[in-house]
Amino acid sequence: MITIRSNSNSNSNNNSNSKAETFTEAHAAAAADDEAAFRFFQYTQSRVPPPLRPPPPYDAHGDSFAAKRMRKLTQRRAVDYTSTVVRYMQIRMWQRDSRDRTALQPTPAAAIDMLPTVAYSDNPSTSFAAKFVHTSLNKNRCSINRVLWTPTGRRLITGSQSGEFTLWNGQSFNFEMILQAHDQAIRSMVWSHNDNWMVSGDDGGAIKYWQNNMNNVKANKSAHKESVRDLSFCRTDLKFCSCSDDTTVKVWDFARCQEERGKDNLVKLWDAKSGRELCSLSPWPQKHSFFVKWNENGNWVLTASKDQIIKAMKELESFRGIGKM
Repeated sequence: MITIRSNSNSNSNNNSNSKAETFTEAHAAAAADDEAAFRFFQYTQSRVPPPLRPPPPYDAHGDSFAAKRMRKLTQRRAVDYTSTVVRYMQIRMWQRDSRDRTALQPTPAAAIDMLPTVAYSDNPSTSFAAKFVHTSLNKNRCSINRVLWTPTGRRLITGSQSGEFTLWNGQSFNFEMILQAHDQAIRSMVWSHNDNWMVSGDDGGAIKYWQNNMNNVKANKSAHKESVRDLSFCRTDLKFCSCSDDTTVKVWDFARCQEERGKDNLVKLWDAKSGRELCSLSPWPQKHSFFVKWNENGNWVLTASKDQIIKAMKELESFRGIGKM
């Protein structure tokens, strides 16, 4: 009996020891699993990107891209004159002149029959600009001293107080190019009759030549002592004249960009073939000449100044002793 009891006690002790060891091993395994899970959590947390920042305000970008992107769409006004030109090209095949032209009815439906102003040469009132279309602002806000259309009529050139040329689109009213043309304020611009050259003058008395692509070809910075008020081309485009605040009207050879005639305020007649002076007319004591214009025959010049006098030169008589022409 005693021996059996002693065996049962030893067996129970062994069972309790084995259960304790099993519990310890399970607890250690669970702890190892927890530690591995914690390490994996730390690893994944280190790989997660930081949270996204809120979007910046619209004015935070230097180029205002966000503001342009969020701007409301607005309808841009445009003037489309091609429809009238196409209609004019269609009907002029069978219309001789204004006698064959149909009358334009004052209804909106008759707008498709409207023609350009060149088709209404017998009615100049059609060229009146009676409707306001658009206002355009330059980047550099300063006074505009001269406005001139290109020969094609598709673009507009403005000369500003800062000496800049701004090229505007005549249909959509947006600027296409800004060019620093002069060092001082631009006062005069004129196109040649062959539409290939433009001459401009500024406050410093400089005169510059420009091509159709706004390329500066030649510059005469000492043309006048004061501002060049107006320019005008001769009908043949071989010469042009300029008037300035220095009380002088100068005639220039376009090819050489050199001044012709004298500086003694005299009007002189010259022989074109021999290059000799024929005679000198009365003095020309005008002050602050503002406008000068050539006649279509290329021989007469009309000037106007601040002395409230408009003077014109024309042939009054023939002079002898010139020699053979």
